[in-house]
Amino acid sequence: MKAALELMVVLIMKFEGCRLTAYQDVKGVWTIGWGETLGIKEGMVWTQAQADAVLRMRVSQFLLGVYKRAPMLWLEPPERAAACGSLAYNIGLGAFNASTVKRKTNDGEWEAAANAFLLWNKSGGRVYRGLTLRRQRERGVYLSASQS
Repeated sequence: MKAALELMVVLIMKFEGCRLTAYQDVKGVWTIGWGETLGIKEGMVWTQAQADAVLRMRVSQFLLGVYKRAPMLWLEPPERAAACGSLAYNIGLGAFNASTVKRKTNDGEWEAAANAFLLWNKSGGRVYRGLTLRRQRERGVYLSASQS
């Protein structure tokens, strides 16, 4: 699990970026740090240490949530869990639970699950280049477990 946690942190840091003053994301949700939205309000300011600590705590929570929803991942290389965890961190555990990524992962259909990452490149019905790049990267990490 430790390897999946570390890889998940790297993926999230690459695509979330870190802002230490609260801002509204593209959907108007107050966000701070490495994409944290839980309990965030206008005017909040964090230190870098606070942002990093919250990220690590939340990554652990999300990864455990992914394992609970896709127990097949316990038997797979950490890359698969990390990719799914990064996706869930970005779209939420509820959306991950309803996703084709989760369903195909639990069925052991790795290629179909990997391709389903690419469906999650929109926010508010609009395609975003950053989300497209993130999903391509997550897909690549997920599939890299097949070459191990």
